[in-house]
Amino acid sequence: MTAPITGRFHGRRVAVLKGGLSAEREVSLNTGRAIAAALRGRPYNVVELDPGHDLPARLVAERVDVVFNALHGTWGEDGRLQGLLDWMNVPYTGDGLRACLLAMDKQISKVLFRQAGVPVAADVVLTRGAVPAEVAETPPFALPVVVKPVAEGSSVGVTIVRAPGEWAPALAAAFAVSSRVLVERFVAGVELSVVTLVDRALGAVEIAPAREFYDYEAKYGQAGTQYHIPPRLPAPLLEAAQAAGLAAHRALGCRGVTRTDVICGADGPVVLEVNTLPGMTATSLVPKVAAAAGMPFADLLEFLLDRATCGVEG
Repeated sequence: MTAPITGRFHGRRVAVLKGGLSAEREVSLNTGRAIAAALRGRPYNVVELDPGHDLPARLVAERVDVVFNALHGTWGEDGRLQGLLDWMNVPYTGDGLRACLLAMDKQISKVLFRQAGVPVAADVVLTRGAVPAEVAETPPFALPVVVKPVAEGSSVGVTIVRAPGEWAPALAAAFAVSSRVLVERFVAGVELSVVTLVDRALGAVEIAPAREFYDYEAKYGQAGTQYHIPPRLPAPLLEAAQAAGLAAHRALGCRGVTRTDVICGADGPVVLEVNTLPGMTATSLVPKVAAAAGMPFADLLEFLLDRATCGVEG
């Protein structure tokens, strides 16, 4: 463990925010329920809130002392909630406004990764209504390519395009949830998630999905995905992947727990994205890696609560 648990908010009113308004609502409900159940086994006064636009009034009415943020996706993970809580002077778990905004926007985060020397895949960003005619017909890279919304998580709207006829439907699916779409050169290799806690790599998990790739169903359904902790990789390659994950975390100014998606291909590790609000369900990767590192789920949650803050850049 990075530091001992202090129980800073023991006996205080903890609001677990779950559900919300994003496309990741169902995942967020599951995460929130798991967090609330674990915290109720410790000395906290826990209330679960499924917020709408009345969130400020509900936080005041519930006399909330600290927020445990379990709102995945838009509104909860992109800096907007963090800015609201900063304004209200309510401490919250996880990263601050700036880091969340940067991580959620895959276009901006990849610029920062490149500046920091973090390895990433070649990409092109397309804007709804302004896609060049030649690109609308043909991908900008040789197939296969990955098409994903610039600002969504949980693999919502993500497609691997392997045949020409799949290109237009993939663009349509991504543009349905985002005005900007990222098209990346596909990198074949072993998929990892690197977990970083505060400022050290806690460990990694190898993901072996039964489906074509680690999509929404593979993450949260019953698709038969297998997880290997530690990953089945040579030690030097695993160390390089964990170093890349930590470097990406630092490049965005993250301060909490992050999960960085990495592909270990023929040329070494390639970072795909950083998740500043990773899932905390029964099948989530961060609790798996934390447990393997000797940190039980409830201890991980308390560790994050101890470091809840607001109004601090990051």
